[in-house]
Amino acid sequence: MDLNYTAEQNAFRADVRQFLQDHLPDDIRERVKKRLRPDKAMTERWQKILSDAGWGASTWPTEFGGTGWSPIQQLIFEEECALAGAPRQLDFGLRMVAPVIMTFGNEKQKQRFLPGILTGEDWWCQGYSEPGSGSDLASLRTSAKLENGGYVVNGQKTWTTLGQHADWIFCLVRTSTEGKPQQGISFLLIDMKSPGVTVRPIIMLDGEHEINEVYFDNVKVPADNLIGEENRGWTYAKFLLGHERTGLANVGQWKSLMRRLKEVAHEERDGQRPLMENTRFRDRLAQLDIELRALELTTLRVLTNDAGPGPQASILKIKGSEIGQSLFELLMEATGQDAIAHIPDALELGYDGPRVGSEDATPATGDYFNMRKLSIFGGSNEIQRNIIAQMVLGL
Repeated sequence: MDLNYTAEQNAFRADVRQFLQDHLPDDIRERVKKRLRPDKAMTERWQKILSDAGWGASTWPTEFGGTGWSPIQQLIFEEECALAGAPRQLDFGLRMVAPVIMTFGNEKQKQRFLPGILTGEDWWCQGYSEPGSGSDLASLRTSAKLENGGYVVNGQKTWTTLGQHADWIFCLVRTSTEGKPQQGISFLLIDMKSPGVTVRPIIMLDGEHEINEVYFDNVKVPADNLIGEENRGWTYAKFLLGHERTGLANVGQWKSLMRRLKEVAHEERDGQRPLMENTRFRDRLAQLDIELRALELTTLRVLTNDAGPGPQASILKIKGSEIGQSLFELLMEATGQDAIAHIPDALELGYDGPRVGSEDATPATGDYFNMRKLSIFGGSNEIQRNIIAQMVLGL
């Protein structure tokens, strides 16, 4: 098996690298490279630049405005974007709800929703988890009752990432209590500006506002916003999670972070020897580098499967989240005690106030705490191991 990139693939990589050099704005590059606070306008601007160039959706087929790139080209593109300091595109629209609309939506829904996702004009968030319904998602209670040709939605969603920015939310809602819990769930698209929708922030350990609670109080939703068939939402949700878990491998981002970690480990700090000369640290970093290379190859195997992401995506989710957590743990260790002094204001571009330690220490603590979530969202790693045992190993 030849694991080397072909001449055509290397030429494609060179084209992507040149595009990023020519089109990625310097202020965006600086913000991402320094791991500063994400900015909505920055993400929208970058998505428009990509969309105008025809590169807005690397994973989409050309018939919907995508690039039609092969899985290897997609991986090269994402890796080069991460290495160049480009912001991550919004997965909720591009990688999650869009494939569901393409596969199970009708033509009217495709024409209505896909263009806004492609240009970045419409921000999406995910309405899955509820208080008491996380890993056991089939126990969700948010209801949608059909009245006068439309649905009336009542309930609550939680851990809603970037819900404060979202224009739309794709929701799993209960439309029937008959039979098994999974059989009474539907997939509904809800306008976040609808009367009765309330978004309340959840402030995290690092003081940041990334997640939210979303409440639905007699929210009216047109019946046309139902994806596919009523009570078939569980099928669509599993399809979506396969795409989400594949994306959670984050190979490009972790390779970029690995590169920065090696740079930090080679630096002398306060007259002390570089951390890379510490045998135990170097061994841990080498082991992590090997695991990351293995993850890259496994990702290619899953992406080149003609049937699309299947239960094997759970392997990517587990290893991707574990590698990411380990990288941020080592980076915080590399910055030492300076990482303890977390200064939220220093996460803004252009901050010139007091600072403890290097710029690498500024986001280290917040990143470490934030990345503890990796092993939970997209389906906890414990659930992923059950899926692998049952659907891959046949146990």
